[in-house]
Amino acid sequence: MTDERASARALEIVTVDSPRAGILRRRAQPVRGVTREVRTLIDQMFETLRHARGVGLAAPQVGVGRRVIVIEVEDRRLALVDPEVLKQEGEVTGTEACLSIPGLLGDVPRSARVAVRARNRRNRYITVDAQGLLARVLQHEIDHLDGVLFTDRVRDPKTLRPAGGEATEVAPESAASAADIHVSGDAVPDDPRPASMKSKP
Repeated sequence: MTDERASARALEIVTVDSPRAGILRRRAQPVRGVTREVRTLIDQMFETLRHARGVGLAAPQVGVGRRVIVIEVEDRRLALVDPEVLKQEGEVTGTEACLSIPGLLGDVPRSARVAVRARNRRNRYITVDAQGLLARVLQHEIDHLDGVLFTDRVRDPKTLRPAGGEATEVAPESAASAADIHVSGDAVPDDPRPASMKSKP
């Protein structure tokens, strides 16, 4: 592990009832170049995600208005900078939650499969093809970059209900498998640790 990663610290998550909640409704700004500062932010976001026991996190949720998201589902760990949805297919409704809206669940329709282009922490372009839970997490986090919350996507308000236990970022109703995602381009893993050291959602 590099010194940068070793020094990563968890950040405070901005919630909808926070004085800083306005950032959750603003469109985040492009990063354009992955600098040491951006890599440090990525590492801090992963650490924050680990502490919160979530599966995804967007930079605005930690008070940073930049287009950066991190995802950790099972053994897959991704950091995406300036992500852009290239393709969407199908539709499926699933239960979601949000670290920025603690204590609430809702049923949200999402595309069943997506293709997303972004840069990784090495500033190289990759394309992520995902379905299932990973596709849902990608869409949820990219929404955050555009100031959109999962409650905005709920079609039937009657499905909004209290969450039992701790809130996670997208309710992980089913585990993601290796078949749910394909990464092309510079697909060097974002986390060099062995699987036994990685946190679970």
